[in-house]
Amino acid sequence: MKLTALRTPLGPEVLDLIAGDRVTLSGTVFTARDEAHEMMHEKGIPFDPEGAAVYHCGPIITDNRVVAAGPTTSARMNACSGFLLERGVRALIGKGGMGADVRSQLKGRGVYLAFTGGCAALAASRMCVKGVYFPELGMAEAVWILSFDEVPLVVGIDSRGNDLFLDVERRANLEFSAMFS
Repeated sequence: MKLTALRTPLGPEVLDLIAGDRVTLSGTVFTARDEAHEMMHEKGIPFDPEGAAVYHCGPIITDNRVVAAGPTTSARMNACSGFLLERGVRALIGKGGMGADVRSQLKGRGVYLAFTGGCAALAASRMCVKGVYFPELGMAEAVWILSFDEVPLVVGIDSRGNDLFLDVERRANLEFSAMFS
């Protein structure tokens, strides 16, 4: 496994990453959860999606400062991520992996980057607020514009369809079967 420093906007360099690679991400990143995805689908993407990174996160912001910014479960966005990837988003970030449709949509386009759940304070210590879109959705659902400073991540799904989460599930099922057969 290698360590790669990435900076937004992301380009074709993400296509060379392999599931399991460690990366750091710096630059502008946009948060988006369920309602934000819906709003962007209805009203348009308020930022340039070309080379963008979208973080599945509902941060806690106080006095224009990121207090906590842990990832939310990415699988909740399985059905609503495709249009972002089609428009040029190169990285989705969250926890827990994503489904087969997203894995397929990432092929030749981008990557899914995983951040460890339960590390919201660590994440926040490497982020600052640059702005917000759709504040009417409330703090957790708005699209926050964050500046990342070397946030540590792992490539969970690469642009070839390799998926760390699927591999772990397969191994666990094999071991379970072996234990009870």
